[in-house]
Amino acid sequence: MFDGFKRLWKGIRKMFDYTTLKGIAGQDIALSQKMIEALDGWRQMLDGNASWIKDPVESLRIESGICREFADAVLVEMDTGIQNNDRLDKVYQHCIAGLNENLQDGLGLGSFVLKPLGPDYAEFVTADKFIPVKFTDEGKPLDFIFLTVKQIGEHNYYTRAERHYFVNGSLTIENKCYHSQSRDYIGAECSLSDVPEWERIAPGPITYRGMDQMDFGYYRNPIKNTVDGSNCGVSIFDPAKERIKLADIQAARLDWEYDSGERAIHVDSRALKKQSNKVVGMAKLNRRLYRGLELEDGKDKDLLKEYSPDMRDDAYIRGLERYYRSIEFIVGLAYGDLSEVQEVAKTATEIKTSKARKYNRVTAIQENLKGCLEDFAAGLAFYNGLYTSGYEFGCKFNDSILTDEETERQNDRADVAAGFMQPWEYRAKWYNEDETTAKQMVMDEADTVEK
Repeated sequence: MFDGFKRLWKGIRKMFDYTTLKGIAGQDIALSQKMIEALDGWRQMLDGNASWIKDPVESLRIESGICREFADAVLVEMDTGIQNNDRLDKVYQHCIAGLNENLQDGLGLGSFVLKPLGPDYAEFVTADKFIPVKFTDEGKPLDFIFLTVKQIGEHNYYTRAERHYFVNGSLTIENKCYHSQSRDYIGAECSLSDVPEWERIAPGPITYRGMDQMDFGYYRNPIKNTVDGSNCGVSIFDPAKERIKLADIQAARLDWEYDSGERAIHVDSRALKKQSNKVVGMAKLNRRLYRGLELEDGKDKDLLKEYSPDMRDDAYIRGLERYYRSIEFIVGLAYGDLSEVQEVAKTATEIKTSKARKYNRVTAIQENLKGCLEDFAAGLAFYNGLYTSGYEFGCKFNDSILTDEETERQNDRADVAAGFMQPWEYRAKWYNEDETTAKQMVMDEADTVEK
């Protein structure tokens, strides 16, 4: 049913602008043109193709790193499942097996949907693959359209619009199909039976009495929408977009410093071998190391002069680290998640504040994710004939991000005293020393005590 969907979807936002999407819905939609353009920009950033990525600037993939770090922190100690129904829990666990990687996409694009496909399967749908038509005042989905594109032959494009909304408080699902001979237009409405994979899908609308909530889970980042003020989700890294740009450019400066600072030797043309009036270079010499040059300046006409400038990489690295730390602060990560650990100030107050910042952001993400999974479980139960009864949903997170430093130190000291932790391991952890230095310091302390 979804053949060709992923391949074609990459350009669907450009193919379908706000006017086209509004036409599909037949009314105003929550997804504005600004949000469509923002989604395009976030997707390009995630793919390493942001607007500023032009030679010699390459993406550091900071965006992916931010999403991965948050997803790992959110899910590392998650315990979720469906109680009192082993079969339903087995299906549920199978459906959320890819939650980490799909949560990363959702964090990057602002939101995602976890949608059942009948009683046994589900799919993750990122924000660039559905149309939010309307939300409740609390930001819950009230009217959503999911688009699936199928190409048949060389010039036939079919788009299925699967709409989920409410009629008199009950869930209603309706399907429409559109045909075009150009991927740039949605075309005219046609029959679902024109596509073999869709001929068994009932066009509807079909209303399910008693089902008073959406049949899917919707996750949205806990970030205020400053793009257009709607309830559409905003990328987790959007507030730090300009800093990410500066970091990518700074990394390009650092690369240039290394490239331009490579040792070279300027070689007078008299020192180069010639064959048939053609310079062929010096025997057994690296082409990268030697450069031909007419050295006629001054009294001494040396055949060879070394070019070995001083490297200024430390200054560029310090600048890059400052950008990393600025990004960490803006998006809510702890210092050291992106930046180098040794560059992070080690004051107890700063560490505690940094951890608290990350803890608060992760907790907010977990709260929204829990609501998404709970709604998905209800949708899964609905497709298994249970509607909203006959099962019990559970989800809890045991976070260890915000750990009191002094308590952790005391625990480590106890481990050293009991022999579970080596003294040098304690020094390496708490004094930021490498293994060799830490062991030497322990030996020196032991010698001092003996004397």
